[in-house]
Amino acid sequence: MVNRSITMRRCPLCHNQHSSVFHQDRKRNMYLCDRCQLVFSDANSHLPPPVEKRRYQQQVAKNQKPLKQFLMSLILQCEQQSTDPLIGLNFGRVAEPDTVLSVESHRHTLYQYDPYFAANHDLLKRQYDFICCYRVFEHFRFPFKEWSLLGKLLKPGAWLAISTKLLTELSAFDRWHHKNNLTHVSFYQHSTFEFLAQQAGFKLLFAANDLILVQKPSGSDIKRDQSSLDDV
Repeated sequence: MVNRSITMRRCPLCHNQHSSVFHQDRKRNMYLCDRCQLVFSDANSHLPPPVEKRRYQQQVAKNQKPLKQFLMSLILQCEQQSTDPLIGLNFGRVAEPDTVLSVESHRHTLYQYDPYFAANHDLLKRQYDFICCYRVFEHFRFPFKEWSLLGKLLKPGAWLAISTKLLTELSAFDRWHHKNNLTHVSFYQHSTFEFLAQQAGFKLLFAANDLILVQKPSGSDIKRDQSSLDDV
């Protein structure tokens, strides 16, 4: 049973102060933001970074095949709009060399950034034609920070492809296995991405298999758009 006496938490995505306790179990409390509809875990329950890193290492091999498929589908999507060589960023998860070679075989360049395994911060100082985020959004402890960064890393007209399990039924959250992974700390609904896209002025598309496509319009003023979230 949910204990409604628990103190409200500030939403780590839109910074709304009115996020109330939504779910409790023996390991952590979850909160629901009434503005952006993000469900997020109590920061006090976040795993220590060394423990989190070990868990990620155990999942590397498991995610390589779907990551490659996701990346190549994104490449094909981008090629429908441009025949020029593209520069992309694989953000938050490292793909194996054969995946990078597959991208390069299409004449494109793929850089990779991961805070644990490929922390080249110089890559966060340029812009890209496409960005891939495969199963990383659910790991963001401070999703406002990452969302703002990704918006700045996109060139005008560029695509951000996100693969994350969408929360479609709040009433079924207690039975949702996706929440049981303690490295998963942020859970998004369709309305969450709709809120973000509207605030930033981005084009938003929901596709099959928990794929979210976000396009930064040509001439979009990211500094102006992101400041609207700062004031929330």
